[in-house]
Amino acid sequence: MSTTETAAAGATAANLRFAELAARIEELWAERSSLDASDPETTAAIRQAINALDSGEARVAEINDDGSVTVNQWCKQAILLLFATAEMSTTELGPFEFADKIPLKTDYAARGVRVVPGASARWGSYQAPGVIMMPSYINIGAHVGAGTMVDTWATVGSCAQIGANVHLSGGVGIGGVLEPPVARPVIVEDECLIGSRCIVAEGARVGRGAVLGAGAILTASIPVIDVESGVELSRGEVPAWSVAVAGTRRREFAGGEFGLPAVLVIKQLSEGERHDKSALNEILRNHGASA
Repeated sequence: MSTTETAAAGATAANLRFAELAARIEELWAERSSLDASDPETTAAIRQAINALDSGEARVAEINDDGSVTVNQWCKQAILLLFATAEMSTTELGPFEFADKIPLKTDYAARGVRVVPGASARWGSYQAPGVIMMPSYINIGAHVGAGTMVDTWATVGSCAQIGANVHLSGGVGIGGVLEPPVARPVIVEDECLIGSRCIVAEGARVGRGAVLGAGAILTASIPVIDVESGVELSRGEVPAWSVAVAGTRRREFAGGEFGLPAVLVIKQLSEGERHDKSALNEILRNHGASA
């Protein structure tokens, strides 16, 4: 666990509000090898936890005031317990048929969420009012903030935390981090623009207001380098209010010199600076990328 993340013991709002439920889920998790899936009290506790995620009242991870991240392990444990205890069922939607353990979300209009045909989200994920889902997919445990667009063929993996007013461009892949329960999920903070075909996975984090140029790959092991100084700023974390693009770094191996993936920070934005599309495209074109 990194120095900027905390396990479920943190006194987050969700932990305080759901202290009794969290304790019960942790008990069930400790007994998971011998759980009785037919026990109504067991299934009721698991469903209550998933409903809390579904409504946005609880979430898998939360950003604290100091910028650190608290992972609410009991939320992840509830998801894993659901997979272990739920039964398969068939859902028919028009000409489509689904066979799964987890139903799809419904009642989007009542929740103020716009959903284009071809989009779907699993029960246990949350979309705040104003979210727009083009043909895309959001997995259980994910939390998507108000005003965010999940564009065509973008996917939001299990437990990923996407902020408000984010644009996940076409084909973006946000990875899921469900196991182990203590592991930090992918976090994309408010006001970010994630360019087409980017991959953000393995608990990587994109800071508030950052732009990630098209095709970039960001994982926990990918170095993020400042192009002006050549300094490695972090592994797997793009700084807030910066513009970053896909790049490489040279490394010598026994078989020769190779270019390994990196993310390059090419510009620092002013805090609160909006992502003007034409201005961003000019910045990114100058460095061989686009939004």
